[in-house]
Amino acid sequence: MPDIPESDCYQTIAAPAKGVYKEKGSKFLAFAYPVSMEEEIKEHLKNIKKTYFDARHHCFAYRIGARGELWRANDDGEPSSSAGKPIFGQLLSYNLSDTLIIVARYFGGVKLGLPGLIQAYRQAAADALTQSTIIKKYAQKRVVLHFPYPQMNAVMKMLKNAPVSIIEQQVGEDCRIDFSIRRTLFPTVSQKFAQINSLIITS
Repeated sequence: MPDIPESDCYQTIAAPAKGVYKEKGSKFLAFAYPVSMEEEIKEHLKNIKKTYFDARHHCFAYRIGARGELWRANDDGEPSSSAGKPIFGQLLSYNLSDTLIIVARYFGGVKLGLPGLIQAYRQAAADALTQSTIIKKYAQKRVVLHFPYPQMNAVMKMLKNAPVSIIEQQVGEDCRIDFSIRRTLFPTVSQKFAQINSLIITS
């Protein structure tokens, strides 16, 4: 395999992690999660709100995609840009994507003021990321192969020697295999598959 450009490489966290920050009686519990789609984010938010139902705020920020093209920051009732934005800022600071951070705040009776809130949410998010293991990830492309059953051996041999992850397969008179592959490798692999007769590639 020729040298592969790193243009499709980005960073995320390997596993969920927790952080905490305390200031003037208020407690900020931070939870970082690796995610790849918005449905996962909704589920994590639902679980945190259920578990920490007595927290006054559940603020969050996330980035998804190789370039962080899908993102959001939410203050959940805190003053504008005092919570979601500093949380999001930590994702940028650590150069992370496919990552969600939720911070649940327990109010301690003393107002922190805008600078204090920004500092608290930033530090809580940073603490969770400090506890995280950061890993490389590569932008993936989903590919679908359609082919007649007699070509099964040739297709499976090609897949075995290619850096792909099979998602789903249907075997019958007409076969279908879905797989994901690192985006920058797709052109090379597609050329090899094009050599198999009666095989159709869609993506």
